Amino acid sequence: DSLQTPRTYCAANTEDLETVIHHVHSLHPSAPFMAAGVSMGGMLLLNYLGKTGRDTPLMAAAIFSAGWNVFESVESLEKPLNWLLFNYYLTTCLQSSISRHRQMLEKLFDMDLVMKARTVREFDKQFTSVMFGYRSIDDYYEDASPCRKLKSVGIPVLCLNSVDDVFSPAHAIPVETAKQNANVALVLTSCGGHIGFLEGIWPRKCTYMDRVFKQFVQAVFEHGNKIFSM
Repeated sequence: DSLQTPRTYCAANTEDLETVIHHVHSLHPSAPFMAAGVSMGGMLLLNYLGKTGRDTPLMAAAIFSAGWNVFESVESLEKPLNWLLFNYYLTTCLQSSISRHRQMLEKLFDMDLVMKARTVREFDKQFTSVMFGYRSIDDYYEDASPCRKLKSVGIPVLCLNSVDDVFSPAHAIPVETAKQNANVALVLTSCGGHIGFLEGIWPRKCTYMDRVFKQFVQAVFEHGNKIFSM
């Protein structure tokens, strides 16, 4: 489909997510309601929860492999090996996702400059931060970093990260902030990479992430009232 307006998405803008959450809740107001977010989707969900606190129809949420501090994430991705393995490919994917809408977007952006970006940071500087009206890329990255909003989360949230995830380096995971919020459970594994969490020598069955997600959802839906009253 073609874009109807010259606008895409960013990690700090939760308007689309809020629209979906309130639409689903309006259709089924009495149904138990949870949300899950993976990677950038997890960042969006955390930013939404940090903004809304207890004022959300969600009972709980599960977050997997979120990038907690965008400044640290892009710095990690710009290390030589990570740039070669991940950053350049991700940048070309971002460029490809908007190139087919070039006719719409070039009304507002210097698309030649956007398409010359060789890192995610350069892409965000020339495109994403401009699109959403930030004065600078630093302003955008500060607003997009969930670690700055974690203290305001007002519903039970389970967060799973691996300390070997190059998208969210271990030193940038907000362990102390999570300890100070009783609503937040932060689970860290030594291995798992980015949305990996594979198990066994020949991993063919469900992952550790799958098992944790299933157990958490089941606990919330079946025993939520007991959990929330503890």
